[in-house]
Amino acid sequence: MSGTLLDDHDVVLFDLDGTVYRGGELVPGALEAIQQVHSRGVPVRYVTNNASKPDQAVVDHLVGLGLAAERSEVSTSAQAGAAVLAEKLPVGSRVLVVGSAALESEVDRLGLVPVSEFTDDPVAVVQGLSTELAYRDFAEGCLAIRGGALWVACNADRTLPTERGLMPGNGALVELLRAATDQDPLVAGKPERPLLDRAVSSAGGRRPLMIGDRLDTDIAGAVNAGMPSLMVLTGVNSPRHLLEAAPGERPDSVAADLRGLHAPKSEVTIAEQPAWSVTVGDGLELSSRGDGDEFGALRALCAAWWSAGSGPVQVEGTDDPARAALRALDID
Repeated sequence: MSGTLLDDHDVVLFDLDGTVYRGGELVPGALEAIQQVHSRGVPVRYVTNNASKPDQAVVDHLVGLGLAAERSEVSTSAQAGAAVLAEKLPVGSRVLVVGSAALESEVDRLGLVPVSEFTDDPVAVVQGLSTELAYRDFAEGCLAIRGGALWVACNADRTLPTERGLMPGNGALVELLRAATDQDPLVAGKPERPLLDRAVSSAGGRRPLMIGDRLDTDIAGAVNAGMPSLMVLTGVNSPRHLLEAAPGERPDSVAADLRGLHAPKSEVTIAEQPAWSVTVGDGLELSSRGDGDEFGALRALCAAWWSAGSGPVQVEGTDDPARAALRALDID
């Protein structure tokens, strides 16, 4: 297993919130890691489930943080949501937008007519995150959906990572309309395929890699799209979440942060580890057999437990290095 993880891929899809940045701060190691990808001439796509901003605003934010970025490199769930509608509706169809001005713009750009009231006779509702939404917006969307309008949600993330902590995401607001309508939306963003397929196609990629911090969106999206994935531990999900992940939410590799993209594959791939031994019984027992770090221990634990079962599991260390690794991972 020679070479780096990047060596095997011709396009890299980066989640943004929790992976590249948290609010107004770059995640440690992100700048250097992405610069190295650019220096290798490998296309990147910044793939975000956040539908509240236009692609240019995403570019401006990235550039303001010191990253090189162009509009062609940004794929948003607003774009994907509008594209799903355009595939299903004739040009000129009226769409009630429960979301931001950026989402309205994407709907308009594809030849559909954004409206804001049920009395405008919309044939579809598209929903994306906006901090300016009020009760009236959800009431109009509820009436349209109950009246038979097609419902597309840009994404279903229940939380949004920020520098202040987790905030309500679009998925939390989707649940509001689901409860009020007894309907389920089509979802354009991760973990569904439209957003990722669009990003890969735009780069002409054949060997993509998805990188993200969330098991239920980024990693599940990669699994659904049939592409390999790298999970980074800089955002929402923890080592314990990873160890207990369901089969449809398991990445191929895991690293502390984006610098893992340039590490030897043997140091990020989830597999048995020479420095760690794992015994599977009623739980897991971790033992040290060499000079290894806690991330190697995590990869060994995941490889052993995923082969044996899934769900909650008790983990114990049998020696001081193993117990120290489990404490560092917060799964002791």
